[in-house]
Amino acid sequence: MDPDSVKSTLSNLAFGNVMAAAARDYQKEVLAQEKALASSSVNEDIDLDELMDDPELEKLHADRIAALKKEAEKREALKRQGHGEYREISEGDFLGEVTGCEKVICHFYHREFYRCKIMDKHLKSLAPRHVDTKFLKLDAENAPFFVTKLGIKTLPCVIFFRNGIASDRLVGFQDLGGKDDFSTRTLEGLLLKKGIIKENKEEEDDEDSYGERNKTVRSSINPDSDSD
Repeated sequence: MDPDSVKSTLSNLAFGNVMAAAARDYQKEVLAQEKALASSSVNEDIDLDELMDDPELEKLHADRIAALKKEAEKREALKRQGHGEYREISEGDFLGEVTGCEKVICHFYHREFYRCKIMDKHLKSLAPRHVDTKFLKLDAENAPFFVTKLGIKTLPCVIFFRNGIASDRLVGFQDLGGKDDFSTRTLEGLLLKKGIIKENKEEEDDEDSYGERNKTVRSSINPDSDSD
């Protein structure tokens, strides 16, 4: 046989053996990886089972459930006291409503003033979102005693009470940009800043989450304020 031919044949055989060995090694590596993955999956299942039986985790879960239950009970108790809705009261009800709660927002309004209607809309939207604070409205014409006592001269006038004491107020829209088209979010931000409501963590930061877009209501009276 020709020496060159023999050399070529041996070279081919050697290459074939190398490729076969490489194929076997690759197959072993794949099997090892599959085995490792299977073992990892089993370990994960075991770890999860261990976590589920972890007494510390169970305590955290129980504490969370208890806190949620307590908060729900508190909200229900507040609702029984008139929280969670925007209610109209009479002059005779005023003292009992205001002195019986930690935080109260009371809107003194006039039925024919458009700016009072704008404030009504925003407060009605906020009341169910901030149950810790009581939201009320009182017809100024039917409450002359308290209008005089509280020095109310311009409507709308929203007065904040803390434990029965008038602590601050909004007069007209002067703190809301002086225009009719302010948003509920703007009013909410101002009430938060004044500390008369608490931030609602559960709500998204989307202004449209209020369920409606705030619209401009044109007033047929003085654009700056309504006078009583």
